[in-house]
Amino acid sequence: MAEDVIEITVRNMVEADLRGIDSHGAGMLPTYNLRRKNGVMIPTGELTVVREFAATALLDAGNALGHYATTKAMEMACDRAKEFGVGVVTVRRSNHYGAAGVYSTMAADRGMIGMCMTGSSQPAVLPTFAKEPRFSTNPIAVAAPGLKNEHFSLDMATSTVAVGKLNIARRAGKEIPLGWASDETGTPTTDPVAALNAVPKRLSPIGGSRELGSHKGYGLGLVVEILCSVLSGSYTGATDMMTKEQGETLNIGHFCLAIDPNAFREEGEFEAHMDALMDWMRDTPPLDPAQPVLVPGDPEHEARKIRVAEGIPMTDTLVKEVREVAEEAGAPLLIGN
Repeated sequence: MAEDVIEITVRNMVEADLRGIDSHGAGMLPTYNLRRKNGVMIPTGELTVVREFAATALLDAGNALGHYATTKAMEMACDRAKEFGVGVVTVRRSNHYGAAGVYSTMAADRGMIGMCMTGSSQPAVLPTFAKEPRFSTNPIAVAAPGLKNEHFSLDMATSTVAVGKLNIARRAGKEIPLGWASDETGTPTTDPVAALNAVPKRLSPIGGSRELGSHKGYGLGLVVEILCSVLSGSYTGATDMMTKEQGETLNIGHFCLAIDPNAFREEGEFEAHMDALMDWMRDTPPLDPAQPVLVPGDPEHEARKIRVAEGIPMTDTLVKEVREVAEEAGAPLLIGN
């Protein structure tokens, strides 16, 4: 990979781990290596601009990892938002890009509202009433700045959990909560290995069941699919919707939106209002005094403070997996140095 691509990719992966999103940082390295070997991800793929019009653009990632392309997409969206008040940039022919919240907060760092979504590489989520999965975890990330508060930062899958959370449980030798996923037969399971071994994987949409509102998670997942895959011309779970055939590459699509609050309000008013809103939420009387009400982003901000000071914890299993990738690639293992 080119040096500038390496720098951004590594920075974004480490940032996910610093925020405590362990499923989307270094833990993805074995998967990236496997996809490189299988030829579905091309590390040296070049980023190109396909279309540009006013506040919008479409980028082609050249089947490379998605970190670099999405970083550039969000930067372009922010630049256009400064000019037009809003900027929207989509990406096609991409791959996994790590944690969605890393990109939405890039906009918040520039004083804007940021939104980032991504399609996924494999069907893994069961639509409500379905026996077989159709799309994947389809995350939504939204960030907004305050003046004295750290960014509001929502980063959520539209499934109950991301596939990476199953891997975290597997590496730790722990069970998963019932309702996260089903096994090969479609039966809900607490065994992360059984859930991971299901082909294809079968995660539940947010809600878990129709009675608990899974149709809402299913609907949100489809919204992400429209904005990421349909709008950019990408695949849905590695399947071409026009032919219903599997592609030779994953062709994942991303969606980046930036909104400049100064196009709507006087300078500083939006941020002050955001502070008031976040303070109001945190001031809500808690059910348990030991557990205060939080605002999206609070756990990640706290994890980042601790991990910047103390380091990023890794299980022995993950260290072993990363070591195997390093040895196979002929790269030095720098963990712990």
